[in-house]
Amino acid sequence: MIGLNNGRTEQYDSSEYDREREVQAFDDSKAGVKGLVDGGVTRLPRIFLHNQYVAKMKSDSEIVTKFSIPVIDFEGLGKSAVQRADIVRGIKNACEKWGFFQVVHHEIPSIVMEKVIEDVRHFHEQDSEVKKEFYSRDVMRKFSYNSNFDLHKTRAANWRDTLSLVVAPNPPDPREMAEVCRDVLIKYAEYVMKLGDTLFELLSEALGLNLNHLKDMECAKGLVLAGHYYPTCPEPDLTLGLSSHTDGGFLTILLQDQVCGLQVFHENQWFDVPFLPGALIVNIGDLMQLITNDKFKSIHHRVLATNSGPRISVASLFIMNFQEGSGSGLYGPIKELLSEESPPVYRETSRKEYVTYLYCKGLDGTSLSTHFKLQK
Repeated sequence: MIGLNNGRTEQYDSSEYDREREVQAFDDSKAGVKGLVDGGVTRLPRIFLHNQYVAKMKSDSEIVTKFSIPVIDFEGLGKSAVQRADIVRGIKNACEKWGFFQVVHHEIPSIVMEKVIEDVRHFHEQDSEVKKEFYSRDVMRKFSYNSNFDLHKTRAANWRDTLSLVVAPNPPDPREMAEVCRDVLIKYAEYVMKLGDTLFELLSEALGLNLNHLKDMECAKGLVLAGHYYPTCPEPDLTLGLSSHTDGGFLTILLQDQVCGLQVFHENQWFDVPFLPGALIVNIGDLMQLITNDKFKSIHHRVLATNSGPRISVASLFIMNFQEGSGSGLYGPIKELLSEESPPVYRETSRKEYVTYLYCKGLDGTSLSTHFKLQK
């Protein structure tokens, strides 16, 4: 097997390499990628090597453009029906063509946004022995941290660590959360829930539906916060902070710091998503694409590794509620969006089936919704 390293090639003896053992040792350390950096790593451990990404970069087949996703200003949202209609049109266009947009003047105070970035960083940069208390791969645990939720399934691990908080419908006892970031996560989540309600109302309008249609479908009921930490990488050209994927839920609201790295795939090109002060990034998830029958698009995106980090981001994922009643409820294309000209593209799926497939699949580069497409 041939591996690439800083333009050099090295011959690896596959018969002597035990990937599973290396993955398990990394997991057992409970120190995450940050632990590798703290240990003084200067070469990329082999489990993080993204061969396909490196090959594409070497062949110059990756095109990156500096144009970026639409920006929508919410300042006039409550001022007049005309301004609201303009915002709805902007969201409709962005969701149909891009699947991504940035929002400014969204009423989440900048001081809260800055504080949540700061305290997520503090969590990840505290002593590893303190963090180990929260290290877990139990998806039902309401506050936890780990590195790569699909570590034991993926071909190449990503250069990042993540803390996760289940916010809704049943948040954890605050005493179960890390003290260093507890208060600001709770406060930020309250603001995100309000913004989520507003976004689902606007999305319903953009689809020509009743204002509360998506909320009545419980699209805003399940919320998970993920605080991502992308440490400085010794060889960023050989790996990714987050491999190309689509989000599995209804909607994601992302807060990112000034360190660049997020890219969106649109019309066969990768687009950088630069830091915009005060803005939040919103993107459509696979489940939203499914229930809108492909009217709204869930788009591939990724995060590049960097040697100028760390990069901090906080993703707020509105997902299918699987904390309670996970065996009941079906999701399929919204009937009001179907017609002879627009027949269903997807079959219905249960909560249990969808969530089970989500965690079994991992970040394999394919959209979750593809699994539920009807055969033509």
